[in-house]
Amino acid sequence: MILKRYKCTNLNELYLLVNFQIVESFTTFIKQNKQMDRHYTQKQIEQLDRIFRLNLINSCAGYKPANLIATASLEKNTNVAVFNSVIHIGSNPPLLGFLMRPLTVPRDTYKNIKETGCFTVNHIVSHMVKDAHHTSASYPEEISEFDKTKLEEVYLDTFPAPYVKESPVKIGCKYVNEYVIKENETRLIIGQIEHLYIEEKLLTSEGSLKLDEAKVVA
Repeated sequence: MILKRYKCTNLNELYLLVNFQIVESFTTFIKQNKQMDRHYTQKQIEQLDRIFRLNLINSCAGYKPANLIATASLEKNTNVAVFNSVIHIGSNPPLLGFLMRPLTVPRDTYKNIKETGCFTVNHIVSHMVKDAHHTSASYPEEISEFDKTKLEEVYLDTFPAPYVKESPVKIGCKYVNEYVIKENETRLIIGQIEHLYIEEKLLTSEGSLKLDEAKVVA
């Protein structure tokens, strides 16, 4: 305990001050311990329940964008799936990236991108959340998530991949590269922005987007 320095004129004052500081220090100690952070070591994280661990690690990095990535196969079978890993790679040239899970099971999004060389990234707004989550369900390749939800596909300017009509920000990307993350076999897919559609009211004079006004979710 560190005592603050006070000027005392008699022993009674000194006694009161010392007792006051003891109470103050004890109160601070109690508050600090009540607010003590939960601590997990790597070993403890590995031993957590699988679902708890998944939720914990997914959320500890903070808010992430929620986007719908839409593609089409050479046979024109469309696919749309929710992703929370879209990131900005660079602005010149304009590049986006997203993480693809390991190819231990068929991934229609990946297959379609490799076949056609293109995909779209579509922002999700609040009224689309329920349908966006439904796209994570498993369907055969010939069944489109667009048909299983209220999401509507739309083709713009002859771009081969569909966009999500309801999205206020639609991005058409050309596949340019991919990198395998050796530690867990995920793949970082890199796309160059070929087309960008934005609701006019969301664009500021400085070029930034008023995503909160569109109720874009993360």
